[in-house]
Amino acid sequence: MDGGTYTLLIDLPEQTTVEVGALGEFTFPAGAYAYTGSALGSGGFARVDRHRQVARGDNGTKHWHVDYLTGHAQTTLVDDVTAGVDAECRVARSLPTSPVPGFGASDCDCHSHIAYASQIGALREQVKQAYAGLDT
Repeated sequence: MDGGTYTLLIDLPEQTTVEVGALGEFTFPAGAYAYTGSALGSGGFARVDRHRQVARGDNGTKHWHVDYLTGHAQTTLVDDVTAGVDAECRVARSLPTSPVPGFGASDCDCHSHIAYASQIGALREQVKQAYAGLDT
């Protein structure tokens, strides 16, 4: 399979207010974020590479909610986790709650597809546990 589900691990060292497209302006507390998305369309996991380009400033086009966060100067895209299965909502629902309702979840009934934790290490472990239970 060329695509599946991915989670981006993002570090935000200080509280930051970000305009998130049509969702509006949100204040993101300092800490760690895990954004879970789907890479089932054309290009598959090339979508993760595109998110990395936005985070580096090599691509300024914002297509998805996460682009507004990763494209902000205060954030760092630390890592990603992928699995060749369709489990976007399952993974997102297994992670901690989000301070931004609707983020990345405009096409489903999930509360949000971005999770928050105060420390990146703890959140990384929760993401790994969520993926450990998936059939790849």
